[in-house]
Amino acid sequence: MTANDAEGVVGLLLAGGLSRRMGGGDKTLRLLGGRTILDHILDRVRPQVELLVLNANGDPDRFAGTGLPVAPDVVPDYAGPLAGVLTGLDWAAEHAPEARWVATFATDAPFQPTDLVERLLDAVEREGADMACARSDGREHPVFGLWPVHLRHDLRRAMLEEQVRKVDVWTARYRLAIADFDCDPIDPFFNTNRPDDLAEAERLLAGGAFES
Repeated sequence: MTANDAEGVVGLLLAGGLSRRMGGGDKTLRLLGGRTILDHILDRVRPQVELLVLNANGDPDRFAGTGLPVAPDVVPDYAGPLAGVLTGLDWAAEHAPEARWVATFATDAPFQPTDLVERLLDAVEREGADMACARSDGREHPVFGLWPVHLRHDLRRAMLEEQVRKVDVWTARYRLAIADFDCDPIDPFFNTNRPDDLAEAERLLAGGAFES
């Protein structure tokens, strides 16, 4: 495996949550600079992977404009990001059997890195690890991760038989590599969880802190 193995990576956009802190609905469909947050994210993510799938629950037609396949959680009752990861691993095994990895991206972070997949792959190779996640300002971001497809059965057992829901509880069982990102001009994993965050994202976008 090398850092140029992106052809073996399926991208998974995690949009399966309830967005309670944003007041409900799909926060990724909120407007930012006249476009949806998801549109900004797609600009940054699509070039990084060969295949891309959206993990979302409910009516998939609301995402029809993206042209992406939509995969609902394979674990019921909004079981959190791990359910999304498992969904992506299962989807990749069925639809892209040659893929070794699934890279996950949160859909509330409009300024996320355009080299995330490359750097996660590099971290796995450098450290001989099983999987990887991003980190900035000393904080790990497991929803921005790289996951091996071959561990999908282990993850399913952990979720269904052991009721594991916390990402770090599961990743602690494996060798986890870390890809560090700096925060200049701001944290690239800044997320729009609340209305105030969306207003701040508007300010940053208008100020040219990030390319749209």
